[in-house]
Amino acid sequence: MSRGVVLGGRQRFWASCWSWLLLATLGGTVIAQEPSDEPNGRASVTSLGDGAKEKKTLEVAFVTNQIANFWNIAKAGCEDAEAELSDDEYDVVVRVKFPDPATVTRQKQDVEDLLASGVQAIAISPISADDQVPLLNAWAKKVPLITHDSDSPNSDRMVYIGMDNYAAGRMAGEMVKKALPKGGKVALFIGRLEQDNSKLRRQGVIDVLMGVDELREEFSPVDEVISNDTYEIVGTYLDQGSSDVALRKAEDALSAYSDLAAMVGLFEYNPPEIIKAVEKRRKLKQIAIIGFDENDATLTGIREGYVAGTVVQNPYEYGFQSVRVLTEILKGKKDVIPESKYIDIPPRAVTKENLDEYWDELRSLMAR
Repeated sequence: MSRGVVLGGRQRFWASCWSWLLLATLGGTVIAQEPSDEPNGRASVTSLGDGAKEKKTLEVAFVTNQIANFWNIAKAGCEDAEAELSDDEYDVVVRVKFPDPATVTRQKQDVEDLLASGVQAIAISPISADDQVPLLNAWAKKVPLITHDSDSPNSDRMVYIGMDNYAAGRMAGEMVKKALPKGGKVALFIGRLEQDNSKLRRQGVIDVLMGVDELREEFSPVDEVISNDTYEIVGTYLDQGSSDVALRKAEDALSAYSDLAAMVGLFEYNPPEIIKAVEKRRKLKQIAIIGFDENDATLTGIREGYVAGTVVQNPYEYGFQSVRVLTEILKGKKDVIPESKYIDIPPRAVTKENLDEYWDELRSLMAR
């Protein structure tokens, strides 16, 4: 995957006061007005004393691909962007939507409801990269549309905001190699493989363990054991975004392979369910657990020594940058989109060595 603009994580704080509080303090009122002739933004007049100043409302949506703690961090980024980007000229309003259940049908309904309510631009993490192309293209004809976290590169989305998921998968694969230098049997766990990020993460792990240096055109088969002289990937267990199913799948793998050496959870909720299953078998610290994302249970496992490490994204920046880019697009600033149509927010490897530093950052970020 070609690399585009690189944006590192940074902490932002809530704005010191909300615009409605300022209006209340100054005794102002908000008077509705017919929409502006300009294509982007809904106009309103804010009356402050004897003066009046026209402001535009820029209403954008941030749509996730399921419910998870990961997305709560992204929501915090959206909300901070809403406060930081609102000014004397624009009121930025963000609508965050978690599809429940996590299906294409539910996500489609959520987006259509958002469009019907007047949302002017959408950032979405597609559930099925290929199957949703017609839908994404139809929505992209109505409003500016971008993808985040999981891409749909064959669609008409304007830009993808996220990390290089193949590189992140390779990072997880290197953790497996470090935990199992002599090799062994490995099981992979993930929600679904229709998502672009899922396929790439999984392939990154496989390629590192199989000694492949770069992404090839075809992905490794799901229904076959993949092995070489050192590692044997016994299976990829899919749970369709359900934590309960993820737990059962982890238990199934442990039952099927008594000599399982490593379990790799590639979605945020997978490692905690793996931990539960391994603990039930009384095999903590006997089976290497490698995670993805920053669930507290995963980070606790790293601290206690029964999780080898985790690859973390920056969901806060996914939220903040999605709102920033959509806001700039609605203002007519199309140069916010790089030529690559990719804004890279790099992943990080978290192990026992840098856990305290990362956890402090995370807690500070989420302190509200």
